[in-house]
Amino acid sequence: MEVRTQATRVRIEDNDRVTITEWRFAPGAETGWHRHAIDYVIVYRTPARMMVETKSERKAVDIAAGQAMFRRAPIEHNVINEGDSEVVFVETEIK
Repeated sequence: MEVRTQATRVRIEDNDRVTITEWRFAPGAETGWHRHAIDYVIVYRTPARMMVETKSERKAVDIAAGQAMFRRAPIEHNVINEGDSEVVFVETEIK
C-alpha cells in the first residue's frame, strides 16, 4: 500500500451556516478517505490535476484556477494531487 503525504487544512470560518476550509496539497498529497455528510462547494485557487477515488472508480480531473464545483452529499472519497505543483482550494460546507 502506497503511503502518501497528507494534505493540510486551515479552518477559515465555522458558524451555524457554513464551514469554510482552505486545503493545500503538495505534489502527491491526499486527503485520505473521508465522508461528506453535507453539501459543499469547492473553489480552486490554483490549477490542478486531481485523482478522485471512490469505492467504485478512480477518475482524473483537470481543474482551472478559479473553477468552482458544487457537490451533493453524501460522498465518500479520497482526493490526490497528481500534478507537480502545490494545489490550493477553498471548501465551503453548507449547513
